Amino acid sequence: MANKDKSLVWIGSSKKDLMALPPDVRKFFGHALDFAQRGGQHDAAKPLKGFAGAGVLEVVENDAGGTYRAVYTVKFAEAVFVLHCFQKKSKSYRYTERGHGDYSRSVESSRNVGKGVTTWQST
Repeated sequence: MANKDKSLVWIGSSKKDLMALPPDVRKFFGHALDFAQRGGQHDAAKPLKGFAGAGVLEVVENDAGGTYRAVYTVKFAEAVFVLHCFQKKSKSYRYTERGHGDYSRSVESSRNVGKGVTTWQST
């Protein structure tokens, strides 16, 4: 099955942002992304509100330092695109701050370039 695994493509600063999160949170998100790469869906992955049918999923993890989120899309056959990794700091938030159009343009740009694809390698 290893040859059917999708690559991970990191949009914008998503990989750098993930690496800045606590180690246990990184491990949890890495596990969820591994499920996505293999064509599955981790139990913690839920469709992102407002993106119905777009194949955009969100994983939420809590630890002593707060609540963390990873947002990714499985819409495309060639790769899982990691859109955003962050710590939720406010009581409310809206994904429209970055905007669905911004995500779509970033993913399409990454798909068209085909260079600089970074894959997740678990250890």
